[in-house]
Amino acid sequence: MRRLLLIASIALFAGTALAGDAWYPSKYGKDDTLGAVNNLSPAIVVEAAKLVKTGKTYSLGVTTGPDTPAYGTRNYQIFTVASIFGTPMGSNKTTGTDDFLATWMGIGSQLDGLGHLGIDYVYYNGHKQDDFLRPNGLLMFSTDKIPPIVTRGVLLDMVALKGGNLAPGTAVNRAEIEAAVAKQGTPIRKGDVVLIHTGWLESMAAKDKKRFLETEPGLGKGGAEYLASLGVVAVGADGWAVEAIPPEDPKEAFPVHQILIAKNGVHLLENMNVGPLAADKGYEFLFVLGQPKFAGAVQAIINPIAIR
Repeated sequence: MRRLLLIASIALFAGTALAGDAWYPSKYGKDDTLGAVNNLSPAIVVEAAKLVKTGKTYSLGVTTGPDTPAYGTRNYQIFTVASIFGTPMGSNKTTGTDDFLATWMGIGSQLDGLGHLGIDYVYYNGHKQDDFLRPNGLLMFSTDKIPPIVTRGVLLDMVALKGGNLAPGTAVNRAEIEAAVAKQGTPIRKGDVVLIHTGWLESMAAKDKKRFLETEPGLGKGGAEYLASLGVVAVGADGWAVEAIPPEDPKEAFPVHQILIAKNGVHLLENMNVGPLAADKGYEFLFVLGQPKFAGAVQAIINPIAIR
């Protein structure tokens, strides 16, 4: 009994959680703030570039605007201004326009940074929210610090696997992932970005925006743990949360976010437009993302590119 108390005291003093909650320090080091993107390398980029055979490109981002379905109170407003010079400038009569954008960063196609979601105010690698959250931006985990993500992309086409769009709340777990991989011949490797095609964006976003945000098929807890174990750097899907809503355990809230972001440092890519890629059976491709460099940002509106 005394030994157990001693172990508990040591763990508490070190700031390290005990069994069942031992998700930090990170395997990338106790001071790491990047997470699974540490698995990227120049060699991976070179190999991924060899996947380009046709030169066809796919925009994976959706257009973000005032009518874009947005979680909670998030919204988008853009203001355009004519004649920013006041009157035409110079003998050549130069005129111009400008714009001002007021928006939440987590709207439309988006990247979830490691400061976005935690477990009881503790975030990736055991960092406490009070240590890095400030009203004028994050002190760590800002999305501008994420290096360019250029790597092999793998699309898991669950619509093709199941013979139709997945129903709301359907959880994609290890068995489904392995079945898709076997069917497509696309083994998942360390450093990959994995995207999941459920059909939700195609079937619901334009038809019923309210219902689109109430439920969705997506990744389950077992699937998230499996992908993280393979060393993927990011996971995305054609849904607003990437994970199944409602979750497998209705008492939980966004458990897949916790598994991937907080526990494993894997970034999430939400609202990915993978329908055209799936239509061409583009199950393996060069994935390119250079996120906008907004200092202190928790999330980022993105438009990744798939190249085949």
